[in-house]
Amino acid sequence: MIKNPKVLKSVFWSLLGIFILLVSYFVFSSQFSGVERLLFPLVAVLGLIFLLLGVFLIFLTIKQKIKGKLKIFLILTGVSAISPLVFSILHNFFYALGIIGENIFIIKYIMEILHVASFLIALLVSPIGFLVGAIGVIVLFMRKGGWHPA
Repeated sequence: MIKNPKVLKSVFWSLLGIFILLVSYFVFSSQFSGVERLLFPLVAVLGLIFLLLGVFLIFLTIKQKIKGKLKIFLILTGVSAISPLVFSILHNFFYALGIIGENIFIIKYIMEILHVASFLIALLVSPIGFLVGAIGVIVLFMRKGGWHPA
């Protein structure tokens, strides 16, 4: 049994709402000239809140000792909220190392592979993981009629 389901629900639904806002920004901002710059401060704040809520969701899931499929989906959702920032930083780090070691053949190509992989994880895998986790949580929630472990 979850001790405080209201907090967990609030964090989860807030994460989902912010995810929808962020995706909407990236999809629709290219359609309107100048909107990217105007809304960027808001998007930066939303991105930071998204990251913090992901950390908090993982913390709550572990602290409340949730078991079963619900735990897996909640942690997947939380990790997928954190991973875009982490893998964006790794992408830049590996890119910089590739430039520094461009005269060393093997280092250059290993860093190239790592920075491309980090970029793809940040841009493609993380949002897909977030959607899989969120849909899993919603399905389990609807099936059980509450936030009880599966």
